Amino acid sequence: MGHIITLIPGDGIGPEVTKPTQEVIEAAGVEIEWETFIAGAEALERDGKSLSDELMDSIKRNKVALKGPLTTPVGEGFSSANVELRKTLDLYANLRPVKSVPGVKSRYEEVDLVVIRENTEDLYSGIEHVVVPGVVESLKIITEKASTRIAEFAFKLARTEGRKKVTAVHKANIMKLSDGLFLNCARKVAKEFPKIQYSEVIVDNACMQLVLNPLQYDMLLLENLYGDIVSDVAAGLVGGLGLVPGANIGGECAVFETVHGSAPDIKGKNKANPTAMILAAVMMLKHIGERAASERIYFALVNVFTKRKVFTADLGGSATTTSFTKAIIDELQS
Repeated sequence: MGHIITLIPGDGIGPEVTKPTQEVIEAAGVEIEWETFIAGAEALERDGKSLSDELMDSIKRNKVALKGPLTTPVGEGFSSANVELRKTLDLYANLRPVKSVPGVKSRYEEVDLVVIRENTEDLYSGIEHVVVPGVVESLKIITEKASTRIAEFAFKLARTEGRKKVTAVHKANIMKLSDGLFLNCARKVAKEFPKIQYSEVIVDNACMQLVLNPLQYDMLLLENLYGDIVSDVAAGLVGGLGLVPGANIGGECAVFETVHGSAPDIKGKNKANPTAMILAAVMMLKHIGERAASERIYFALVNVFTKRKVFTADLGGSATTTSFTKAIIDELQS
């Protein structure tokens, strides 16, 4: 039976990594009808808003979306469409698996982390104002409801996936009320899962420990800002954002995405690496019940890397997006 899924190709190289991903999914035998929408800067220029009502209705109807990178202006311009998407759909859990890819040289081998990030509040609430000229105040919002909800998500996922440890990352030594509330909620939830080991680590120490020995961690549970930073640190341990997928999950909908930028400097040059988008699709297929196809695509990708013949430029090779995609499809069909 086919699936209907919302597709947001994204900006820059977004469409160039989306199309190969669709081809790989089709080659794996999964029937999907795509409802495709623009978003971000292009949508703002055309429709006056970065996320159209039609796009949001599509995601609410289909419950699942696949999204490429969307550019967010730095220090000016329109607000992040990514953040708006998560807040509007209440996609409260950001899920970032960080796993070493066999055949890809990186700083560490056998890294297998899951970063769970609260996705709706903290400093990303975007509540800030000018107090007086030269002084800006930003409000960090932490609530018991959101903190408890993300902790429950992390522990339930740990139980489902057979994970052994959940580590809460914080700065409660300084932010005793806000981060203290986050920790208290995590501790209460941890008591309901006695078979899963629970620990805590201050965020700056967590970053150092990840660099020293990432294998000591299993699942990391973080507030929004810390999670954004630490998930990128973790991605650097396995080769970068081009090898790491992400998902934003709520009670009703889930959006699977690349976590790298839109790379406008290589747009249209057939150089983009579609690995992160393909891995996002692997997560998506598992989510919609296409586990067999999900595993076939993952192992086809791994086989391409372990043969060490076809690498895109970001991984030190000369393969084009087209030739890399063909190599994966050939593995699927062999």
